Amino acid sequence: MISLTKEALKKIYGVNEDILNLYEKAIIDVTKEFNYYDDIREFNQLKVLDALQKERISEAHFTNSSGYGYGDIGRDSLDKVYARVFNTESALVRPHFVNGTHAIGAALFGNLRPGDTLLSVCGTPYDTLHNIIGISGKENIGSLKEYGVNYKQIDLKDGKIDCVLVEETLKSDSSIKMVHIQRSTGYGWRKAMTVLEISDVVTKVKAISGKAICFVDNCYGEFVETLEPTDVGADLIAGSLIKNIGGGIAPTGGYIAGKAEYVEQAAFRLTIPGIGGECGSTFGVMRSFYQGLFLAPHVTMEAVKGAVFCSRIMELAGFEVLPKYTDKRSDIIQAIKFNDKEKLINFCKGIQHGSPIDSFLECEPWDMPGYTDQVIMAAGAFIQGASIELSADAPIREPYIAYLQGGLTFDHVKIGVLIALAKILKQ
Repeated sequence: MISLTKEALKKIYGVNEDILNLYEKAIIDVTKEFNYYDDIREFNQLKVLDALQKERISEAHFTNSSGYGYGDIGRDSLDKVYARVFNTESALVRPHFVNGTHAIGAALFGNLRPGDTLLSVCGTPYDTLHNIIGISGKENIGSLKEYGVNYKQIDLKDGKIDCVLVEETLKSDSSIKMVHIQRSTGYGWRKAMTVLEISDVVTKVKAISGKAICFVDNCYGEFVETLEPTDVGADLIAGSLIKNIGGGIAPTGGYIAGKAEYVEQAAFRLTIPGIGGECGSTFGVMRSFYQGLFLAPHVTMEAVKGAVFCSRIMELAGFEVLPKYTDKRSDIIQAIKFNDKEKLINFCKGIQHGSPIDSFLECEPWDMPGYTDQVIMAAGAFIQGASIELSADAPIREPYIAYLQGGLTFDHVKIGVLIALAKILKQ
C-alpha cells in the first residue's frame, strides 16, 4: 500500500499501524488466489456477451412500457437472454419481484399443490423462507402449510448434504414434489454448496424420483463458478437482481429460470393464471437490467476478492472465519465468528461507517420482518438493501456470526474491512 493511502487511513479512519501491517500480510497471501477467480470472471463475461449478441439486443430493447405492458420487447428478450445464460428453456426476469424471497416464494407456490411435500436437503432454509413454508411458529397465514403442502427437512452432515438420507427419504415418501437446495450459506456456519455438490444431489434425486422438481435457491451464487445449477440438471432456480446478477445497477427485481412448465407455473403466482409473464410494464428499468447483467461477472468477482481478503485479514487478527481464504467458493458471503455480541455489532457498525451512503448513521439490531431474531444490517448502498454492494448483517444470536458480502470494487471492500477491524480492536 502506498504511504499516501496509509496516512489517509490513519488520519481519516483511525486505522493504526498494527492493522496496516496485517493488511500488507493479507494482501500478499490473497493475491495468488485471485488468478483463479479472474479466469472464472473472464469465462462468465464471455458467456453473457454471447447471450446478448445471440438475442440481437439493441437500443430498442431499452423500452419504457406502461399499463399492461403487452408486447414489451425489452422484457421478453431479457427473459431469453437469461435463459441462454443459465442454459434453460425459459426465464422470468421482472422488477415486480420485490426481493429474492419473493421470487423463491413464487417458484414454490407455483409448483406445489395440497398434499405435496417440500423436502429441504440443506437443513433449515434461510430465515425469510420460514413464513413461506410455515415453520416459523407464528400464525403462518398464507403459508404453504396453510395450503396443505407438507414439509420435511434433512440436516447437513459435517457441512455436506446427506445424500444417503436423501435417497432413503425419497424412496419412502412418494409425496415429495420438490427438493429444495440452498446454494448459499444463509445464516449458517457452513460453506456454500458447490455446483459439483448440487450436481451429485440432482443426479441421485432424478435416479429415484422422476417427478421431483430440483429447485435451487441461487441467491449470492451467480457467476461465482463457471457453471450454474441448471447446467448440471437443476429444474428451477431463483434469485435477486440486487445481488450478483444485477451488477450493482439493477434497482430492484428478481428472476426465475428453468424448465418452461415450471417457470410458467411460477409466473402464474407472480401475476395470475392465464396471464403469467405476458403482462407487466417495466417502468423504464430495462436498460439498467441489461447493463447490470453485462457487468455482473466483473462485479461479482470484485465481491469475491473482497471476501477472500476479509477472510485472511480477520483470520490474522485472531477470528475464526469460513470459508478460509484458500477455499474455493460458490457464493460471495464471508462469515466471521466473534463469540461476542459487542464485537459483532461493532464490526457491522464499522462496515456502515465505511459505506459511501449513510456512513454517518449507527446501525442497530432491530426486529426485522421475516426474521425470528433481532438482526443488525450494515448497508450504506446506492440501491437500498443491495447485498452486491458492500454490506454485513447478522442475527443477534450465539455464537455471534457476521456475514459480509458484496462490494462493487475490491478497493472499497478492503477499506471497509480495515475500518471495521479498527473499530473492533479499538473496543
